Amino acid sequence: MTRSEDNAFRPSRRTVLAGLAVTMLAPNIAKATETKVLDAKATETKTTETNVVDPKAAKPADAPADPPLLTGDYAKERHKFRTDLLNKGPAPDKYEPLVAPTGAEQIFYRSGLGGELELVAWVSRYERTPKPKPAVLFLHGGNAIGQGHWLLMKPYIDAGYVVMIPSTRGENGQKGNFSGFYDEVADVLAASNRLRHLPGVDPHRLFLAGHSVGGTLAMLAAMSSKRFRAATPMSGNPDAFAFFHRYPEDIRFNAKNPREFQMRSAICYAHSFKCPLKVMHANQEANIEPRLALLAKRALAGGVKIELATVQGSHNSAVQGEIEQSIQFFRSVAA
Repeated sequence: MTRSEDNAFRPSRRTVLAGLAVTMLAPNIAKATETKVLDAKATETKTTETNVVDPKAAKPADAPADPPLLTGDYAKERHKFRTDLLNKGPAPDKYEPLVAPTGAEQIFYRSGLGGELELVAWVSRYERTPKPKPAVLFLHGGNAIGQGHWLLMKPYIDAGYVVMIPSTRGENGQKGNFSGFYDEVADVLAASNRLRHLPGVDPHRLFLAGHSVGGTLAMLAAMSSKRFRAATPMSGNPDAFAFFHRYPEDIRFNAKNPREFQMRSAICYAHSFKCPLKVMHANQEANIEPRLALLAKRALAGGVKIELATVQGSHNSAVQGEIEQSIQFFRSVAA
């Protein structure tokens, strides 16, 4: 691992919780930094800056009240499906330089066809012990990784977990085309493979968590692999039909093909989760509550061990409580 100097916090368009993390965990920095926008995109709270929309990436039709429940296994369907990107380019968010935060190492992992993409991940510094350590792969919100995300990881680290936050393709000036909840899942799986093979990490106690955009990716990744012991998506949106109807500027794929939305919607494959889940959202996020309730209903009917929890607060202010519940859930699963 390569040690890196800490970099000053720079706010970005939808860098999830950057300002919140600074406010909660580093008040001195908060006083010196004017917090801009926080990411609430996965729960449909729009920011002011938008992307240029390729006219070929048509706006989807009205989102169905109940997206279809499909019978196939999501992991198997992924092997057969290839997203059709009509608008290729980087992730839409502004970003800060990729410099590892204090207390983290910056490492690289390979993803993409033939490992063509070399992507950055941040890993907590830790000492190897005779007994391998449990690990948490945390998927950040928004579409860029920032220093503020790392500040939120302290509870996991204090609880004894090795923590990795990966960036994904097209983020922070890296190579690869942003696809919006599809090819990024392959990056998540590649990052998890890197994490579970780190020296001193217990591959049998590899946990998955994520917030907002990262919460949606956590759902899809938990349906794609059996390697996670448990997962805790936080404020993720399981319904891509609704998400992209609200944010058509983020559509890079062929929106005329309903399969593109289905393959980005955990709610369509809720029976495919391959580990126990605790799905959380803030009590002020009433707009996604019905979708998450339907997700849980379908998952339970499919034999999945799933809990649905509401945490007091807003999309951002609830995260601290969600992380605390995440740790408790992981401990209960791997007691």
